Amino acid sequence: MNNLLKPKLFKVFQEGYTRKTFFADLTAGIIVGVVALPLAIAFAIASGVKPEQGLYTAIIAGILVSLLGGSRVQIAGPTGAFIVIVYGIVQHYGYDGLAVATFLAGIILVIMGFARFGTLLKFIPYPLTVGFTSGIAVIIFSSQVNDFLGLHIQNLPADFVQKWMTYAGHFASFDIYTLGISIVSLFIIIFWQRITQRIPGSLVAIILVTAAVQIFQLPVETIGSRFGNVPTSLPAPRLPKVSWEVFTQMFSPALTIALLAAIESLLSAVVSDGMIRSRHRSNAELIGQGVANIVSPLFLGIPATGAIARTATNVKNGGKTPIAGVIHSMTLLLIMLVFGRWAKLIPMGTLAAVLVVVAYNMSEWRSFVHILKSPKGDVAVMLVTFLLTIIVDLTIAIQIGVLLAALFFIRRMSEVSQVTPLTRDLKDDEDDAAESESPLVVPNGVEVFEVFGSLFFGAVDKFTESLHEMKSKPKVFILETKNLLAIDATGLRALESLTDDLRRQGTRFFLAGIHKQPLFAMQQSGFLDKIGEDHVFGSLADALEQSRVLVEKRK
Repeated sequence: MNNLLKPKLFKVFQEGYTRKTFFADLTAGIIVGVVALPLAIAFAIASGVKPEQGLYTAIIAGILVSLLGGSRVQIAGPTGAFIVIVYGIVQHYGYDGLAVATFLAGIILVIMGFARFGTLLKFIPYPLTVGFTSGIAVIIFSSQVNDFLGLHIQNLPADFVQKWMTYAGHFASFDIYTLGISIVSLFIIIFWQRITQRIPGSLVAIILVTAAVQIFQLPVETIGSRFGNVPTSLPAPRLPKVSWEVFTQMFSPALTIALLAAIESLLSAVVSDGMIRSRHRSNAELIGQGVANIVSPLFLGIPATGAIARTATNVKNGGKTPIAGVIHSMTLLLIMLVFGRWAKLIPMGTLAAVLVVVAYNMSEWRSFVHILKSPKGDVAVMLVTFLLTIIVDLTIAIQIGVLLAALFFIRRMSEVSQVTPLTRDLKDDEDDAAESESPLVVPNGVEVFEVFGSLFFGAVDKFTESLHEMKSKPKVFILETKNLLAIDATGLRALESLTDDLRRQGTRFFLAGIHKQPLFAMQQSGFLDKIGEDHVFGSLADALEQSRVLVEKRK
């Protein structure tokens, strides 16, 4: 197997796994397992599935990503990024539809890994990432208002605008007990971080508030009152019920899930690389994430990816190798087996407070404000992606965002790509021998043009317009290409049209200073055979010298 596709665990064992490393992984794994417990439950409920399904996902995906992934310290499980799309799928197609989408997303991730797409995902524009991440944060916050205030709204609309219109009509009916425990939970989570970050504030809030609710018998909604008992064992594997119609309908959401999983997992891996001074294997990471998402729905799981906060917690607590991720999953399994029966006592208001904090951390509002000061194209990409995520759909938001970012990139590239006449400048140098001891001599009847940047479909019109500035019919036309970095099929077609026009008027065409990529493209397309390799020169000086010989022969 190619080293870039090998799981990082292989290298860890090749280096030697010591007892000291194991105890460091054991400590970190147990701590991050405890951290993951309330998040896994909260993300599952916010996604429209049962609380235990978040635990199943964290256990199964956590083990598989650690065993097969390309990072030393990655912790995987359900994350806030998936809440929006998972909730929408569950509402329209039920869990079986979600299982199909997750399974397809896993296959797409595996294909992306074997196709070496890991490095390509680094080119996702930052404004696009901030746009949909901030949009997801707003939607997560909006989804928790009902439980945070205790409004007891049944069948809450999924649409963002309709949801807030519904809230507006029910704000007066908030439950004082639910609001009270939600606010207390929120304060515990926020201020506990000032005491210690080793034990998560979310877990402390759940334990203290749940205990208070039971001691004082407060009349608030809990996991048990809404979902019933939480199972204390993993389910037997099962295949989802699937039809061809659902399969085809789930492909687009699956693509979005795969893209989100890839972006978030690789971003988490990059962040952890900086913390441990290591380098992850991006393609192996995609394969590990893919396998996890293929297996997760077999155990009633939901989509999973690398979790930045839990991965950072792992590193800060001494995690060294993927074994810490495995221990994190085993810790969650043990907690579910032993303490799962008490999970039903957790108040919904406390889980809402946990997700409000998650939404705030996801919002990246500082980055959002900073990008507003960037070039207009970046601002437009971020705002369009942000608004579409909130108002329309995350899948549409990413698709339109990528398209818009590509269009702005093409525009920028076309602006820096140009063709300019060089003949007059070269003749001016001839007249000023003091500035140039060996000036390039341009014979009469020779025109020289220089091309900058990339000659691609977005810049061809500018190329053609620039050539129309040539008023005379020269005997030799030289295109200086030392600053031509790349060319595509449209650019090659423009050159072919140019050479055809020049040939009809009896003008010889020379290329000078061609780079590797344009040269290879011209060879592959047959353009060099058309003009003749003897018309291609390594430098402008060589092309001008050959032009002088041709002009003198024609006198």
